[in-house]
Amino acid sequence: MADNRSVPPGRTPLSGRLTAALALLVLSPVCAEYLIGYDSIIGRPRELLTGLLLLAPLYGSVAVLIREAVRRTGRGWPSILLLSAAFGLIQAGLIDQSLFNPHFVDDASWARERQPTLVPAVGVSVHHLLGFVVGHVIWSFTAPVVVIESCVPRLADRPWLGRVGLTAMAVLYACAVVVFFHEHTRTFMASPAQLGVTGAVAAALVASAFVLPRRPAPSPGRVPSPWSVGGGAVVALAVHQLVPAGWWGTVLDLVVLCAGGGALLCWSRRPGWGRRHALMAGGAALVVNAGLSFVVVPLGGDTSPVAKYAANATLTAAVLALLMWADSRLLRFGPRTAPTATAAGAEAAGG
Repeated sequence: MADNRSVPPGRTPLSGRLTAALALLVLSPVCAEYLIGYDSIIGRPRELLTGLLLLAPLYGSVAVLIREAVRRTGRGWPSILLLSAAFGLIQAGLIDQSLFNPHFVDDASWARERQPTLVPAVGVSVHHLLGFVVGHVIWSFTAPVVVIESCVPRLADRPWLGRVGLTAMAVLYACAVVVFFHEHTRTFMASPAQLGVTGAVAAALVASAFVLPRRPAPSPGRVPSPWSVGGGAVVALAVHQLVPAGWWGTVLDLVVLCAGGGALLCWSRRPGWGRRHALMAGGAALVVNAGLSFVVVPLGGDTSPVAKYAANATLTAAVLALLMWADSRLLRFGPRTAPTATAAGAEAAGG
């Protein structure tokens, strides 16, 4: 990875930086909402495109802002994960309040998933809490950032937007928050205690993201091949998506996620870790949801099977093409190794 301090960020072509930011703005909501195909609009292309006008500001603007904040302050993936968890909690606990609303989805599957691990004292399903937050961390924010940065390896650690662009993203997000909050709180509002605790935890996660050390000492040891990392990520994320909604399934999910996350953190601090390792891990998330989309039954059950499978196939093909292109870009332009996960992006501190 090049040392960005030797190349002033201002010399980076504006068109390339804007293209990368816009690509992330779009990929984030696609990964968050469309790829797995759970919504009934999956078979209606016009509604999918229209939905991006609302979902891109809600998800994509946050992905861009998280990435910019981390790269500008010289931090790396642990900070991205913490900020993603904070905004995932804000989305599920404060904006649409799906974390607390027992009737958020008018479908029997919602209650079946919520009830087995419901903690009545706080009105939260542990299964839903883990699923919502991890879902946002991986699919809404982190994986899209990994993939788009892999497509532009020479810009991966540099800021993409200036003040005008950052302000535009913040305004888009604020407008989306108003729209979605109004839509989802017309018939349900979480208690002040639920909202307060959620806000406090989110604030603590944000603060934690910016107190992590920027350059921890590298740790010795071997790193598996990129394909091994990707294969392991596929297994772990498939388990996460497929575990049953009970206590045993939730515990298994938590164990697998902690083991997988711990392994990635350990490997990413070793000298042999490279951007292709990160791409394989992030790309695995997209591949898992794309594959599962063919067996997911959309809510409502009135979607045309032909339209559904056509949409699933189109999105899967697009994801595979994007991942192959990103990998080819890394092989052609990227360095063989990258800084440690916590230090990734430190070169942008001066940008």
